[in-house]
Amino acid sequence: MEIRLASVEDLPAVVALSAGLFAEDGGLRDEYLDVDWPNREGRRYYGAVITTQHAACWVAVLDGRTVGYLVARVNGPYPTRPIKVGELENVFVEPDYRGQGVGTGLVAAFARWAADSGAQRLAVTAYAANERAIAFYRRHGFTPRSLSLESGVDAVR
Repeated sequence: MEIRLASVEDLPAVVALSAGLFAEDGGLRDEYLDVDWPNREGRRYYGAVITTQHAACWVAVLDGRTVGYLVARVNGPYPTRPIKVGELENVFVEPDYRGQGVGTGLVAAFARWAADSGAQRLAVTAYAANERAIAFYRRHGFTPRSLSLESGVDAVR
């Protein structure tokens, strides 16, 4: 398996994998997520990620096929939290290739890049109902730090 930084030539595969992520993860867990966004805006968005200094996209290639991707950024420092944080924005591995170390390889590449970019911490968010993803992140050393709660505007009293 090869894990490498994505190039512009990888954009069609990255967009397709992103569409898979949106359909599988967000499409099942967030009724407001625009699951068509990757096909409409993905090429522009991921193209910018690939060509900027403070963000990166990796692809996992197995047997000549792109089977996974990961997008991350380094953010900060901020006045209220004066450290840089490597933020894993999204990661997806095709279902048939899960459990084979693809996700682990992508996260390891991200962690090295974040450290080399001056990050002192790593962060990721996941849908609370995505138990598989949460277990994956925990196995890689991530622990809960904050909790995001959401409500309809008419439910707040």
